[in-house]
Amino acid sequence: MNNNNLKNMDLPGELGSLSVYQCEQLCREIRKNIIDTVLKNGGHLASNLGTVELTVAIHRVFHSPADKIVWDVGHQTYTHKLLTGRYESFSTLRKEDGLSGFCRPEESEHDAFISGHSSTAISAAFGYAEAMRLNGDNHHAVAVIGDGAFTGGLAYEGLNNAGKSKDNIIVILNHNDMSISKNVGAFARYLTSIRGNSAYLDTKKKVEKILNDTPVVGEPIKRFIVSAKSALKSVLYHSTMFEDMGFVYLGPIDGHNIAEIEETLRAAKKLRCPVFVHVNTVKGKGFRPAEINPGAFHSIPASGYNKRNPDNRVTDSFSETFGKKLCALADDDKRICAITASMKYATGLEHFAVSHPERFFDVGIAEQHAVTFAAGLSKGGKLPVFAVYSSFLQRSYDQLIHDASTDNEHIVLGIDHSGFVGGDGETHQGLFDVPMLMTIPNTTIYSPSTYAELELCLESALYSTEGIAAVRYPKGTESDTIGIDDTDSYLLTRNGSRCLAISYGRIVHNLYSAAGTDIDVLKLVKIFPVDEAVTELCMDYSEIYFFEESSRTGGIGEHLMSRLYENGYKGSFVITGVKGHVKQASVQRCMEKYFLDEESMKYILQSGSEIIAT
Repeated sequence: MNNNNLKNMDLPGELGSLSVYQCEQLCREIRKNIIDTVLKNGGHLASNLGTVELTVAIHRVFHSPADKIVWDVGHQTYTHKLLTGRYESFSTLRKEDGLSGFCRPEESEHDAFISGHSSTAISAAFGYAEAMRLNGDNHHAVAVIGDGAFTGGLAYEGLNNAGKSKDNIIVILNHNDMSISKNVGAFARYLTSIRGNSAYLDTKKKVEKILNDTPVVGEPIKRFIVSAKSALKSVLYHSTMFEDMGFVYLGPIDGHNIAEIEETLRAAKKLRCPVFVHVNTVKGKGFRPAEINPGAFHSIPASGYNKRNPDNRVTDSFSETFGKKLCALADDDKRICAITASMKYATGLEHFAVSHPERFFDVGIAEQHAVTFAAGLSKGGKLPVFAVYSSFLQRSYDQLIHDASTDNEHIVLGIDHSGFVGGDGETHQGLFDVPMLMTIPNTTIYSPSTYAELELCLESALYSTEGIAAVRYPKGTESDTIGIDDTDSYLLTRNGSRCLAISYGRIVHNLYSAAGTDIDVLKLVKIFPVDEAVTELCMDYSEIYFFEESSRTGGIGEHLMSRLYENGYKGSFVITGVKGHVKQASVQRCMEKYFLDEESMKYILQSGSEIIAT
């Protein structure tokens, strides 16, 4: 088998003609391809290296796209992409106009469901399975879900419903003890207890061998035991929670042994009922640095892997500034507690976890629970701070309204990765937190543009604000701050103009450069509620241009424009913001495409017209 297998084969169709040995060779080639591409383009490395054999086995047993394979989370699908006709374009992974780093149905018929956020696969696969049953289709729906995603409540809602059905649904648990940070909680301990208990499996195999070797009566007795539905397991090993929920449980099995995976999946396929397959894998397998430290190699930056920085740490960023400032404040205030949804490293909270472990809480990938938990801490007299990516905060909308806002609980949200995020694309762009939070009563939103402002805003959010206080900040580092004054409110730079340009967050740096000394500039930092003084000063201008790195619909610009016209404003008001979903591209290219870069701002200010991105 030569090194051009991936290139020359008709995949996934030809997979079934390979021997197990040839599949193992293919897996080595796939790993090399993934490592070479991710170290160059950036992306999710450890999770993909851990699922190579599992993915090959799935595609040998099931027949996509007739069988629906739903991945959770979709960042573990690089092997799937290579096996489903995307070898030639794999070098474009996460690049503008290239392959998505996640599943995208518009990209391939083999991508059954979009999958940028966790815990969704079982519900989606169950929906597919029910639709196939209603259509008289006997194919299978297969959900491949990591143990990290099982810390999210939606996974259990899906299990609860799917287990009661008679559908052809198979749930494959990829168990590697990791999500982004190491898995926490009772479920992680439960899976570990199953993973570590081989007594049942060993005894089962010995009994089956004895029966197979017993002439005449062996095979009938074995069939009887199988048909007795886990009679042997009931004696030797208690039933799993998955069986209690209606699934047939198979496993745990070695997720790097193709023959064993295939044998188990073929058995699951024949059962034609809800089946739960427990697969043990090693995250980062085949790349030693990722095996040793899978958390650090969960995601490689677009700049690639730096051997001089083996932990893949970013030490100069808004996230680091937030985490260190919160840690310093907590040194003096014992009420401060920090919460993460399985992302302490990604949100800069690892410092807090070390310095104040008794006040640090990793709740797993459970943003809804995190918000309600924070509200409970607030009720108990604490100052809870939940650090979370903008796109993941979306999942807690109900809890923010019902559990925090209704009784005006004081919780602080550190909203990381706000605005454009680059290669992660549509599912991770932080463009909807502002319009979402603006609809929630008792909410204040800060959007700093520098590290110093971030520190000021965090203090204000903790000590000068009631209710929900959100501090949103972008991925990456601050821009040049020379000559820029810091504030936690607003700052007006007067140049004697009747034209006013307004913005907030990191793009105010572009606006200052674009406006020069010809146009007055208003920098908002506390962006909501808009101060009455801001509305009053805006009334003095005949032209106003508002730029925001957020959704234009329902954003701060529309809100301010509405207030001005309600007060009798007679001038023109032009808003430049983001419309719709934004595909992957570098942050700078996103800025250019949505006219938020310096040159586009300069053109808009000079021409006096709105530009609509297409």
